[in-house]
Amino acid sequence: MNARSDSSRPRYCGRYAPSPTGPLHFGSLVAAIASYCDARAAGGQWLLRIEDVDLPRSRPDAESAILATLERYGFAWDGEVTRQSARTELYAAALDRLRANADVYACACARRELETAAFGAGGERVYPGTCRDGIPPDRRERPQHAWRARVGSTRIEYRDRLQGLQAQDLARDVGDFVVRRADGLYAYQLAVVVDDALQEITHVVRGADLLASTPRQIFLQRRLAYPPLSYLHVPVAINAAGEKLSKQTGAAPLPDHPLPALIAAWRFLGQRLPDGSGAPDSTVDFWSWAMAAWNPALLPPTGMLPVPPRFEGAARVKV
Repeated sequence: MNARSDSSRPRYCGRYAPSPTGPLHFGSLVAAIASYCDARAAGGQWLLRIEDVDLPRSRPDAESAILATLERYGFAWDGEVTRQSARTELYAAALDRLRANADVYACACARRELETAAFGAGGERVYPGTCRDGIPPDRRERPQHAWRARVGSTRIEYRDRLQGLQAQDLARDVGDFVVRRADGLYAYQLAVVVDDALQEITHVVRGADLLASTPRQIFLQRRLAYPPLSYLHVPVAINAAGEKLSKQTGAAPLPDHPLPALIAAWRFLGQRLPDGSGAPDSTVDFWSWAMAAWNPALLPPTGMLPVPPRFEGAARVKV
């Protein structure tokens, strides 16, 4: 269960980890290009993980569409595709380790009972600790319970390669957070930590919407004695209403012809294109050029940026 020691880990191993809840869109492409180019420019590996730990929201047709889109857009991953739905025994073993060290506890609170909890700095409700010292008598007979990480007075600091120093007081900002849900499914925060460690990931490149989740993941890494990771959180694409592009906000699926979308995502990330006749005129040319030209120092140091209008909404794009 333990990950390899730092001395024997790969020099660079990155990953891209989409959730199969719908087709890839412009925001998905931005994250994919950033993680792919960062890995390849460093001579590293790039793994593909399907994050389907939330089974009720996952769609088998979405996974096949994601894989087909990535291939059509010229992405080439190393090794076999990993699926979280096939790794529950690994998450269970990690939870057992946390339980053995009293780092987690059972919680029988219903979601509706937490609707009046105070909001933390990041806009999430802070768990009030109702079950921290044991499930209250009036809730002990409930047939299902979740498991929560006991954060104590922990303050997590880390330096993001783009966003700079980040800090979070876990007790004040999020409280004891769920690592296994009451329905028996493992929470993203635990699953991603176990996956990154056991797949020997060294560098995480993803959207800045996950900045606030990273301290929780670092907390679990430390409790499980996993090696630390390097983080780079790139700007997320937002629509005209200021919403993150997603299936829920009607984001347009990526068009069949890759090159215009690849170039638009490249520009979104602040990367420069060659002038005139040197500009790539095919997907193959784009990747050959982009892997050599990738420069993280040019990334916009912001959490979000507006998407180019032609890639914003499904009603506005023909695919």
